[in-house]
Parts: sequence; C-alpha cells; structure tokens
Amino acid sequence: MKTHLMRCDEGPNKRLKRQRSNSSSSQTVEGQVSGGVRSSPSYFKFDQEICQKELVKMFVVAELPFRFVENESFIKFLSVLQPRFSVPSRSTLTRHIFILFNEERENLKKFLSMHCGRVCLTTDTWTSIQNLTYMSLTAHFVDNNWKLQKKILNFRQIMGHSGEIMAKNVEICLNEWDLNRVFSLTVDNASSNDLGIQYLKKRLMSWHSVLLKGEYIHMRCCAHILCLIVKDGLKEVDDSILRIRGAVKYIRSSPSRLARFKACAEQEKITYKGLVCLDVETRWNSTYLMLEAALKYKKAFDLLEMQDNKYVEDLHKGKGVPLESDWNDARLLLPFLKMFYDATIRISGSYHVTSNIYMKEVFAIGRKIRKYQENNDIFIRSMATRMRTKYDKYWGRANGINILLLIAVVLDPRCKLEYVNHFIDYLFDDDQANELKLKLSSSLRSLYEQYQGIEEGSQSNHQVVQLDDDDDDDDDIHGMSFYLQTTGRRFDAKSELDKYLKEDCEPFIKSVEFDILNWWKVNSTRFPILGSIAREVLAIPVSTVASESSFSTGGRVLDPYRSSLTPRMVEALVCTQDWLKGSSFFVFTNEDFEELEKLEHGKLI
Repeated sequence: MKTHLMRCDEGPNKRLKRQRSNSSSSQTVEGQVSGGVRSSPSYFKFDQEICQKELVKMFVVAELPFRFVENESFIKFLSVLQPRFSVPSRSTLTRHIFILFNEERENLKKFLSMHCGRVCLTTDTWTSIQNLTYMSLTAHFVDNNWKLQKKILNFRQIMGHSGEIMAKNVEICLNEWDLNRVFSLTVDNASSNDLGIQYLKKRLMSWHSVLLKGEYIHMRCCAHILCLIVKDGLKEVDDSILRIRGAVKYIRSSPSRLARFKACAEQEKITYKGLVCLDVETRWNSTYLMLEAALKYKKAFDLLEMQDNKYVEDLHKGKGVPLESDWNDARLLLPFLKMFYDATIRISGSYHVTSNIYMKEVFAIGRKIRKYQENNDIFIRSMATRMRTKYDKYWGRANGINILLLIAVVLDPRCKLEYVNHFIDYLFDDDQANELKLKLSSSLRSLYEQYQGIEEGSQSNHQVVQLDDDDDDDDDIHGMSFYLQTTGRRFDAKSELDKYLKEDCEPFIKSVEFDILNWWKVNSTRFPILGSIAREVLAIPVSTVASESSFSTGGRVLDPYRSSLTPRMVEALVCTQDWLKGSSFFVFTNEDFEELEKLEHGKLI
C-alpha cells in the first residue's frame, strides 16, 4: 500500500506537495505583480497556425515590407520569443496575405448581406508611383445597431480616368459583392463623371433598385465645391499670399534662419507657441493655417526684415517682402477662410453622419456671404461678390440642389420641414422658393410611399373609414360604427410622416453634441418606416474624402522601395488593412517651439 501511494499521481502525498507548490508559486506571482513586473501565464499552448496568421496581420496593418520577414534580427527575436515558431519565407507570407484577403472579404460579404440594405458609395481615382491608375470604391451604410460603417470594397487598377470607365468598374465591383441596391454615388466635380453617372443610373434602373427614379443618385463632393468657391475669392489677393508664403518659406528653409526668426519672436515678446507652417499651394485649407499663424508673428517678420539683409535679398528675387497692405489683406481674408475651413472639417468626416449637416452648412455660408456683400469695406464686398457668383453656380438654382440632402435635414429632429422652408425662402426668390418647396414636399411623400410599399400616387395617406349598414354589430359591441355614422365624424389615419413633422422639434443646445443615429435608434419603434428611410439617407457621404484617404495608404504601400508590387497585391494590402483596423487620420497643423527643440536635440521620445 505504501509503495502504491508513493507512485500514484492522485495520491494524498502528491496532492499535498502540488498544493504547496501552487501556493508558493502564486505568492511569487503576486510578489512579481506587486513589484511592478507582469508575470506570464503558467500554461500556454503553442499554435503555429494562429501565430502565423497574426504575423501576417501585423505585416498588413503595419505596412511592413515583405523582406522584413527574412531579416536576421527579426528571426532571432522570434526564436527567443518562441523557439518552436517556424518563420515563413517571403513567398509564403505573400501567399498567406492573399488567403487572409479572401477570408476577410467573405466575412465582410456576410456582414453586408445581414446589415446593409441600400448602400451609399464614394469613388475616386489615383495615379501611383508606377504611373498606373487605381480606382477606390468605398461603401457607407448604417448597420443594424445604428452604427455608421465605412468599408473599402475595391482598390483596383483601371485603364483611364473617364466617367464611362469609372461607371463600368463600379458595376463590376457591385456584381462581385452582390450589391445591386445603390442609394447614392458621391464623386468629385469632374465633368466626365456626369456621363459615368448617367450610364450607372441606367444599369441600376434595369436592376429595379433605384428610388425616386434615380433622379438624385448623383452626389457632388461638397469639399470640392467649397474649394472652387474659395479659389475664386482668393484671386484678387494672390500677390499678397505669395509674398507671405515666400517669407514663411525663407524661415523654414534652414535651422539657422529658424533660430534667427525665433530670436525675433522672443525680442518682440510674442507669447504664441505655435510655429508658422508652410502651406501646400494647391490646398487652400493649408493656406488658411499658414496665414493664421503668420499673422500672429507679424512683428517678428517686420523685425527680421530690419535685422537680416539675406531675408530681404532672397524675397526680392520673387515678389518681395510682405507689405503692410499684404498683412491687412490677410487679416481681412481670415474670416472668409475660417468659415470655409470649419465647414470643410465638419462635412469631411467618414465616421460620423454628415448628410444632415450638408445643406445647413450651405445655408450658413450663403447667409454669411450675403452679409459680407453689405460690408462697408470695398475689399470685403468685392471678395464676397466673387464668392457669391461661384456659390450661385452650384447652390443658387432650385433645380441644381439634390433633394435627398434636403430630406436629410428634414430627418434631423432638431430641424424638420419648417427649418428647411425658412432658409429656402431666405436664399431664393419667390418663384424658385415655391418650386423647391413643392419639389421637396412631393419627393418626401413619394419616398415615404416607396418605403411603405405603396406605388406612387395609388393611395392617399388620409383614409376614411368605410361603414356598411349591413355589418353585424357583433364586431362593434361598443357602438363605434353607430357613433361615427350618427355624428358624421371621420376617422383620419395619420401617417408616420405627418406625426413626425407635427411633433415638436428636439431642443437645440449649442454646447451639447447631438447623436442623430441614437435618436433614430430609440424612436424607430415609433416610426419604423421613417426609421428605414433615415437609416439610408443619413448614411450618404457628402464628400469623397473617404475614397481619397485610401490613396494615402496606397501611397505608403507603393513607395519608391516597393514599387514592384502587382496591382492585385496592392488591392489585397489596402483593402485588408481597412477591413482589419479601419483608418485613422490625424491632422497636425502647428508645431510647438519647445517640442521642436526637443526633436532637433534628440530629446523627444
């Protein structure tokens, strides 16, 4: 018996030793954790397949070059981390990236089939370092949990920039994804896109998948329109901007010049900590940021002109040093640019709803331009007049406004129909205002009836209860039929739309952010049909920023050191990265002097 107990694994002696051992090891672990060291789990099951899949995901998300997997230091690190892990070769990694791409594609396809009704699309084209043209197609929709989703569907090579090529490739992509119900397509303002939209509209109508006869499927990028308006306004001050840009370019061209400028700023006791940033000439929003910062350092620029002869010599090779009139023009220009800059930031988001604010931004810009046209300053009046001309080209005609974007404002419970009608009356003359209000009302009713499943114009929303004298009173034991017949009263069944429009608007609180999707999530039980409309109308993207942002990823994937990647691999990398993690973009505008100094001296970690 003693011999048996000594060799039995489940014997009391072995169990007691095991308990003591576990107790001491747990105390050791607690001591390690309390001492600031995180202990590893006592048991880990190694799985080569799982580890390899995570390695593939890391290469896709972190945009690492494939040759890095064969780097000796990386292999050594993995061998120390897990000696049993077999590091794949470059060709094996490539093969598994395609496998991951196909797996994630099927997962997204299932998700779309369950969560996506009609889809809103954005598309744009880009030329890579290989001199190949790529087209990005991005889907936007609100899922069953009322969360706005943005997914890149394709990032493929195409053979040209024409609208017809774009439309045919969109059609191919939709067929591949089994998406035949398109709510809207947002593109830039290139005239070639008009032909492409017409072709695509015909194809969608043949699939019987469009609403309101496809009349409003074409969405023009709001950011591009704002850019055109601003460029027209800046024409008169081009020389002033060029001189200020030259001054900024001079101080940013070398560390010694930057140091002299900083000394001037300190001598003038300028407390602003941001550093002037050089703009990108083709991007007016960066010009706004440059002018805003440069104006704060005007005294430093004036002092630099007196102390640095090289500064004056260099700038006189171009347009010269900034004049006092240039700074005055920039100061007058800033309110205009800030108005457009703030509007562009608000309407360019991809992860929050923007369709309900598009026309509100248009109304606000139109109202401010009118006020500037009445200003006493000639410079401001002339600039506002030029902007008004370009504004009216896109938003000053009743037949040029997309009605779906007005409906999106109506579906904002803080605004509804009265708000929209008020600004229509303010911005348009009587004839155009009446035409636009009538079109909005009829389109809203038609859209409601289509979602309700009723053919347009076949039935009125107001239904009179038909009473029959021969009906048996057994079905009306409380005498309601008798009451209605005797008094001549009518039973008016109001639609969801009528109830929604007659309810009081939600209060507008300036400092509180309003979650419109959450409001419709809560109230979709009361308004199920309107909820279905809101879910698709509010998903409309009003800019092509979502598609353009994918080109930033493409530019990093296809850099000068990886220009030999095939178009198929580029699509796999860009799309899989988006599906795995989404896209986050951070915009840095000004740099801090202290942070810049730390960076230059290698002290910033």
